[in-house]
Amino acid sequence: MAERPSGVKKNEARTSPVRFRHKHLLAISDLDRFEIESLLARAEAFAPLAEQKIKKLDTLRGRTLINLFFENSTRTQSSFELAGKRMGADVVNMSVKSSSVAKGETLIDTATTLNAMRPDLLVIRHGASGAAELLSQKVDCAVINAGDGKHEHPTQALLDALTIRDRLGAIEGLVIAICGDILHSRVARSNVALLTMLGARVRLVGPPTLMPAGADRWGAKVFHDMRQGIKDADVVMMLRVQRERMDGGFFPSAREFFWFYGLDEDKLKFAKPGAVVMHPGPMNRGVEIDSGVADNPNISLIETQVRMGVAVRMAVLEALAESGSNAGAR
Repeated sequence: MAERPSGVKKNEARTSPVRFRHKHLLAISDLDRFEIESLLARAEAFAPLAEQKIKKLDTLRGRTLINLFFENSTRTQSSFELAGKRMGADVVNMSVKSSSVAKGETLIDTATTLNAMRPDLLVIRHGASGAAELLSQKVDCAVINAGDGKHEHPTQALLDALTIRDRLGAIEGLVIAICGDILHSRVARSNVALLTMLGARVRLVGPPTLMPAGADRWGAKVFHDMRQGIKDADVVMMLRVQRERMDGGFFPSAREFFWFYGLDEDKLKFAKPGAVVMHPGPMNRGVEIDSGVADNPNISLIETQVRMGVAVRMAVLEALAESGSNAGAR
């Protein structure tokens, strides 16, 4: 592991980073608790770098990172780009709309082309569940899933966990309510897997039309009443209503959705005193969250999530770069 930047300290009470044993990061479900704790320890060590005057390391100097985003993204793509550059990597953002994909090239053909360029790390976001795993089978480099369909978004779950630990100190025993469009959310799936593994009691809150079949078997408790779902919760995590994935009437109107499931100050009173609010972004203000809640620095961790996202992605890039020379990685 590369030398840490000046002033960065590890939390000695938590797991120290160890060599990552996976070649790719495709899903939280592929990891165990020790591996998650190790990635969070790496990220905690990188987080203070954002406050330093000189933010660049040479950990990935000479390595090439390609960002391949088939879906629009602001936070995730820019976060990976910044993380790669802060680690010293050469970063290439592939413009899918102006690439051969727009001419009908398949994902496998794209993978073959990119593989011939010999990148070291490849970040992919795709609308189809399983796309990241398929890509990992066709290239020689490490693949990071930045969101595939309704499947998973592992780095979002990691940054959410880091954000919660930064504010509340620990995740074990917390009540965390994930609310809104559960059906279309890869963020919800990754977070349930990670947070329950770390000892949280997770609740899923949303209308029946936006709750996937079998959600009660994810390891979380399902609620259809918002006030009951967030009652005495330590963390209320709102999800974006993903209208682009909806091909029917999942709720009558945005106004009615907000009335029943949008987080405002009145509903938040049902959570535990001192509860914090999160949202992976982008936010639909007045649909899933009220601006008075989202912009309240005393309760909102939304900006902290963005900041922690860079640290988490630096940690993931470092871990996978190390594992690339490890013959036992899988």
